[in-house]
Amino acid sequence: MSAFPWRGRPRLTWLVAVALLVAADQLSKAWFASTIPLGQAVEVTPWFNLVHVLNTGAAFSLLADAGGWQRAFLIVVGVLVIVPITFVCLTRNAEPLDRLAGALIVGGGSGNIFDRIANGAVTDFLDLHWRGLHWPAFNLADVFIVLAAAAWILMSLRPSKAASGSPP
Repeated sequence: MSAFPWRGRPRLTWLVAVALLVAADQLSKAWFASTIPLGQAVEVTPWFNLVHVLNTGAAFSLLADAGGWQRAFLIVVGVLVIVPITFVCLTRNAEPLDRLAGALIVGGGSGNIFDRIANGAVTDFLDLHWRGLHWPAFNLADVFIVLAAAAWILMSLRPSKAASGSPP
């Protein structure tokens, strides 16, 4: 028996990875929501706080003051993103790094969709700041999504196998 039994099961590995990402996101949000009162902050370093805020909008609180219609809109957009990525990751013979990026997008997107459905807003708890300038608060799901986007950008910059003369 192999020391890495998941190597021959990329789809199962992908599903487990997505489940672990969603679990990490949801557990962290629940922990911070139950530990830090809403609207409060705990200073960790001079440039980093743990906070408890609710974001009814999208990234950077875009549409946060839109009057409520954005909740359904953002849920639909999230589903329209994660369903095709899930389909590709589970049905196509994707590269491992593409599958990993897909898992990060689906795990992060699903975590934020669950928040929107259950709470009407996304729980954010990470706050970076410098000299009075605050980056909008975010959560692990957001980190997963940004990591996936960065990975896809970096992968798009590498030469293709056809261009490098490597066999497909």
